[in-house]
Amino acid sequence: MKALLVAALLASVPAGADRPAPRSTYVDPTTENYDGPPPDRGALVVRDAFGGAHRLTVEVADTTPLRTRGLMWRTDLPEGTGMLFIFPSEVVQSFWMRNTLIPLDLVFIDRKLRVVGVVQWAEPRTITSRAVGKPSLYVLEVPGGWTSRNGVRTGSTIELEGALRSRQGQP
Repeated sequence: MKALLVAALLASVPAGADRPAPRSTYVDPTTENYDGPPPDRGALVVRDAFGGAHRLTVEVADTTPLRTRGLMWRTDLPEGTGMLFIFPSEVVQSFWMRNTLIPLDLVFIDRKLRVVGVVQWAEPRTITSRAVGKPSLYVLEVPGGWTSRNGVRTGSTIELEGALRSRQGQP
C-alpha cells in the first residue's frame, strides 16, 4: 500500500519539475546591439498630389519586434528608401523617436492605400507621441523632408508592389 501511494505521488509530479525554470530568451529590440532577424525588403510607389510617381525600396516591419525596432540606431536613411510598418489591424497609430538618430517623415496610410496624414521632420531622440488621429494600417517612414520635396500629403495614394500586396501585419 505504501509503495502504491509513493508511486501515485511520483506520477502526479510533472516531468521536469525538479529542474529550474528556463531563462527568458526575450531580447529587447530597442537596444543598440539587438541582433534579431533583419527585415524583408519590398517596393512601393507613392503617388503625389500632382500625379507624380515616386518609387521607394522599403524595409518591411510586420512583426512586433520589427515594428518596435523600426529605424532605431540608424545614422542615415538614403533617398529612395524607407521602412513600411504593417499592422495587424487598422487603428489610430502613434509613433515616437526614442533611440532614432535621424529626422524622419511619417506617412500614415489606410487599408485603401490612401494617405490619411503626414508628420514631417519628426525630431530624433524624443518620446513625443506622433499621430494623425485617423486609423491607419500602414505607416511609411522616409527621410525627413521627403514628403514636402515630393508633394506627398493627405489624399496621396500608395501602390504596393510584388509580395507586399498580400503581406499582412503579424501580432
